[in-house]
Amino acid sequence: PTDSIMHGGWLLECWMVVSQLQLSTHRAGLFTRHFRGLSLSKYHSAFAPLQFPRQMETLVGRNAGPKPISVFRRIQMNTQPLVNWNEKGAMRTAQWRSENGVPPPRRVVIADDRTTADAAYRLACEGTAMLWRGDFQNARQLLQALARRADARPQDSKKKPKDKKPREFPEAFHQYRMAQAQRARILGMLLLPFTAEHAIPLPRAPEVGEACAQAHGPVQAPYLGSLRELLGLVGAHEWRKKGVEVPALGAHIHPHYGVFSPVRGEYADLVAAEPLPAMLETVPIAMDIGAGTGVIAAILAKRGVARVIATENEARALACARENIAQLEFGKQVEVVEADLYPSAQYPNTRAALIVCNPPWLPGKPGTAIEHAIYDQDSRMLRGFLKDLAGHLVPGGEGWLILSDLAEHLGLRTREALLAMFEAAGLKVLGRRDIKPRHARSQDKADPLHAARSAELTSLWRLGAA
Repeated sequence: PTDSIMHGGWLLECWMVVSQLQLSTHRAGLFTRHFRGLSLSKYHSAFAPLQFPRQMETLVGRNAGPKPISVFRRIQMNTQPLVNWNEKGAMRTAQWRSENGVPPPRRVVIADDRTTADAAYRLACEGTAMLWRGDFQNARQLLQALARRADARPQDSKKKPKDKKPREFPEAFHQYRMAQAQRARILGMLLLPFTAEHAIPLPRAPEVGEACAQAHGPVQAPYLGSLRELLGLVGAHEWRKKGVEVPALGAHIHPHYGVFSPVRGEYADLVAAEPLPAMLETVPIAMDIGAGTGVIAAILAKRGVARVIATENEARALACARENIAQLEFGKQVEVVEADLYPSAQYPNTRAALIVCNPPWLPGKPGTAIEHAIYDQDSRMLRGFLKDLAGHLVPGGEGWLILSDLAEHLGLRTREALLAMFEAAGLKVLGRRDIKPRHARSQDKADPLHAARSAELTSLWRLGAA
């Protein structure tokens, strides 16, 4: 209770609240105001009987002049975000979970089978989330209705002059991303309740426990999440179970949630078709930088490369690559290690005859977790791979850069800029193999980016030390 915080028992109450992860915004303010003036000796003596965690002592430090307030803020930042709403005249609170990193909604109202699509769309556009209390299948239908309204284009000719010229790239691309983000925000406003066992307590709700557990892991309390994100989790779960057929590998790859799926197989075809460097016969070591699902490392192993070191720095991708390599029985040839680009910590003196990298193809800021496989902010991964490539190759070795030229057609990067990166890294182009994309969007004339997608080429650049 607030009055217990204000008087003698406030230390005990605050620790109990923190330990249960139930601290409200109001109590947080009270806690921080009192905590700011607490001396180190009083801090330790107050919490010693409660067996205050050793990690807290580490954060505060043993020296004089600690700032416990900063410690509390770090605790608060690491807790699960909460959602508050009013239901039947009572204030309710639940944890908020979004693997896409979407913040919890500020306003939540109750919606059910009586809620119309027009009313729901108006609320979503205003930034008000709707916690669904009706039939689950009706919620899916409502989400589809919201999508139709979000996708509808204005028909009023007065608002869209006929003589207005269409935007050119990159402005058209930035507008497209903004529209997609707005659409995702609107569709993400329809929320579902979940139990601590990842069950949906609604009529006709499907069993989604396994799919949610793969994405969220074990949870300790009920929570809320968006229906749209749930459908993405279920879809990813099905991909993981069934796998994605990779003709170049002659097998299936099973992507985990949050790891980019090799549904665009042209880059795998390039790796399978390009002649291997002759130096692999002398130094039979290859590297796959940014392994993802492990598909490129698996193709190299299938082609007979004796040793492949695949690197990843994202936990889900590491687990995914290791699982796929094990299932394909390439464990004796392929080692998946945790590293940011090159495995310098594990193998500081190892050089390879072949180093392959398939970085995100578009320079830009990712908006969601999965977009990290599409957008490379400031071309960090591309530049990092190129900068240290020559130093990790044996003399006569090759670096294979797999990159789409979509960024060039979108006006996000020029070919001259890419070639300048090669030169700045002390590299020269030994050759290039191109392939046309086969995905459906490259043929979809209704796609706002059709002009760029239809001209796209995916290339395997063979690079060597200059």
